Amino acid sequence: MESLFTLRDFYGKLSLPIPENIGKDIGHFNVFNISEYRARLSKGEMRYDRRSYYKISLINGKNRAEYADKTIVIEDKALLFASPKIPYNYVPQDEEQSGYFCVFTENFLSKDKSGVILEKLPLFQPGGFPILNISEENYVEIEQLFKKIERELSSDYAFKFDLIRAYVIELLHLGQKLHPIQSHENTKNAAIRITDLFVELLERQFPINSPSQGLLLKTANDFSER
Repeated sequence: MESLFTLRDFYGKLSLPIPENIGKDIGHFNVFNISEYRARLSKGEMRYDRRSYYKISLINGKNRAEYADKTIVIEDKALLFASPKIPYNYVPQDEEQSGYFCVFTENFLSKDKSGVILEKLPLFQPGGFPILNISEENYVEIEQLFKKIERELSSDYAFKFDLIRAYVIELLHLGQKLHPIQSHENTKNAAIRITDLFVELLERQFPINSPSQGLLLKTANDFSER
């Protein structure tokens, strides 16, 4: 069973002091410029573990993300969404790395503060596509949003975290718009197509009115209606 890579582990890897609010109910948020922390991020081998936090990364560079059932190669620009439920290993493939990423806990973006239930979002569902290849235009738009977050985090505005939550929600919506969400109708249509192929095979193998075919056809139809 994989272990849990915590925020304390994360800050230790970056050789940064542990923030004071890291274990408090208000939740934790921070943003990083990849160019600034690239050397620290690449030191040592990143463990294939579950993280205790959420992460959104704007990536510019060649990388590889390894999951339990697939490996995704990033050739250029991408947007990555990581949740505590899905373990992965992230491996840079060259020295030219830039972009931004933010880390936050579920408490920071809890429903009562943001109206969002993170675990319900398609972006964070197991078996989904948490890495989205993006265009140059998309990259510039998302980069500007990360820069706003970075500026706001260092400001003395009393309600800066409320504004940052709004920016993070905008990031989530941008990802959802780019995310190829499979509808229930598409899923049902796929089941019907499978049934049609199955019926065609039955017709080749059994006589048209045989009892065996009748029973198998009923099973196939039940499957397609689920």
